[in-house]
Amino acid sequence: MKNKITMDYLTYSERLNYLLEMIEKGQLLSLKQASEKFGCSESTIKRMLKTIREQGHHIKYCKIAKKYFIEI
Repeated sequence: MKNKITMDYLTYSERLNYLLEMIEKGQLLSLKQASEKFGCSESTIKRMLKTIREQGHHIKYCKIAKKYFIEI
């Protein structure tokens, strides 16, 4: 049986805030970039983006600009 490492709520919350800040500043270019920065999988980043969207932020990805942004 593998040991699964999970992050605590505070760490997760801090990462959500930082991810949102990256998007707001136009610095989040890809899931791969974020997963490397946070040391987690792209699937985890997708779940984090879903959580941020559920909090009411309208996050979109622009294929032309190749980055995430918040739709107003």
